[in-house]
Amino acid sequence: MTNELDRQGEQKEPTPKKPRRRIKNVSEPPTDQPVGKVRLRLIPIWLRIIIVILLFLVAVIVGLVVGYSGIGDGAASDILKWETWQHLLDIINGKE
Repeated sequence: MTNELDRQGEQKEPTPKKPRRRIKNVSEPPTDQPVGKVRLRLIPIWLRIIIVILLFLVAVIVGLVVGYSGIGDGAASDILKWETWQHLLDIINGKE
């Protein structure tokens, strides 16, 4: 008989189910509970992406100008001309 009582005491009680969330009625008065912190983005994500792309392009152009005129012997404005790029592509493809 004591074995049966011991076995019953060892059995786990079923865990209670989580209560379902109630949908708040619009007419309910606000509670004094703190509301979660709402973060307002000063710069929208789409604008951030455009800014990053523009900064990348500016960095590439500045790097090309420094490399072509500072390290190399060319003029700074020549790197933005199509003839310079055509000449580089001809050298790469072995046409010259």
